[in-house]
Amino acid sequence: MRAVVFDLDGTLIDSAPDIAAVLNRILAAEGLAPLSLEVVRGMIGDGARQLLERGFGAHGARAESRHLAAFIADYQENPVRETRCYPGMEAVLQALRAEGRQLGLCTNKPIGPTTRILDVLGLTRCFAAVIGGDSTPYKKPDPRHLAATLAEMEVSGAIMVGDHANDLAAAAGLRLEAVFCSWGYGVAEAVHTAGTAQELLQRIAEMG
Repeated sequence: MRAVVFDLDGTLIDSAPDIAAVLNRILAAEGLAPLSLEVVRGMIGDGARQLLERGFGAHGARAESRHLAAFIADYQENPVRETRCYPGMEAVLQALRAEGRQLGLCTNKPIGPTTRILDVLGLTRCFAAVIGGDSTPYKKPDPRHLAATLAEMEVSGAIMVGDHANDLAAAAGLRLEAVFCSWGYGVAEAVHTAGTAQELLQRIAEMG
């Protein structure tokens, strides 16, 4: 059976409330109004730098390098106040591991808060490799980001699971199959789609 590589935000976890809280604290420090949770959800998926650019851009302002440093420092300290796994996703990880599949994690989130979230939620043990947005010079949709995850797992192929067009594009760049999780933050057209954790398990089983 093939290995499975997961995206994090919007796929395994709903982290938008904590991300929005940190972003709004950065905006408030500059005298800018907070953004709604739903608006921030639509900004997630390309990493912290892009999130800040979009957040400041919503106010006609520009994010600076100091804002990125402040965001990462704040989020490193406050990544799991309201962040939770999506319903059934812990069971999905357990079921796949019970089948003997290797699991990896490939996220555009910086590795610091990524590892802390996994530790707090008790998910670290599930993954043979964890690659963050600053673990390599690349980020999804660049397939080299996903390739680095496969290399650390010591596998040549896998099924990619994510909620964003970036996940599908990274998989396509390596000619890998992917499952799009429709409960997340992104919108994409995909051959394989899952609307629930149970459907995700079914799609992976069908793909082999």
